[in-house]
Amino acid sequence: MKVTEPAQSASRQAQKERTRQAILASALELSHEKGFAQVSLRQVSRHAGVVPTAFYRHFESMDQLGLALVEQSFSTLRRMIRDAQRDPHVFDNIIDAAADVLVEAVKQSKAHFAFVARERVGGPEVVRTAIRHELDLFVSELAVVLARLPNIENWSTEDVQMVSRLFVRNMVSNAEEVVEMPDGRPDLEEQIKEGARRQMRLIVVGFRDWRS
Repeated sequence: MKVTEPAQSASRQAQKERTRQAILASALELSHEKGFAQVSLRQVSRHAGVVPTAFYRHFESMDQLGLALVEQSFSTLRRMIRDAQRDPHVFDNIIDAAADVLVEAVKQSKAHFAFVARERVGGPEVVRTAIRHELDLFVSELAVVLARLPNIENWSTEDVQMVSRLFVRNMVSNAEEVVEMPDGRPDLEEQIKEGARRQMRLIVVGFRDWRS
């Protein structure tokens, strides 16, 4: 049976995407061992089972590959947070829900969060800058949600951004704890969640008395 042109095109596109994902996965694994700055294009290509010329069909440079890993690392958390915002139950119990969403997101994408935790301080400048940019975007998105909470609706934009940044810093710290947590330790998982809840409640306690 003759394969139609659209079917051939779809097959080529699927193979291209598989190769791209293999390169990303290889870079993620190799960077875990030695840090992204120490990984070479040839090492990534060899690990992914492609020749260097195939690498260039997907990424112009290692810097561009690093930026793609940053985007991939944040996409899961961004999606989970946006899904959670649509759930009225989550908004009514935002502190407990936020701790649960964070821990689940990190557990599902542990390698990506480990990449962010490691590279945000020790990675190449272009990767560090991209991670800071993603965290700033997350601060702005979270500020929109926080502005709907009681005692904060009349705050200045700058103060809402300030408290949002406090929450994000708390999130980053707890995410790094989850990354370091051994698998199969529900006791440690609950300990991290409870610590996150207490820290967030401590921040919220100041809402009522703060004046912009």
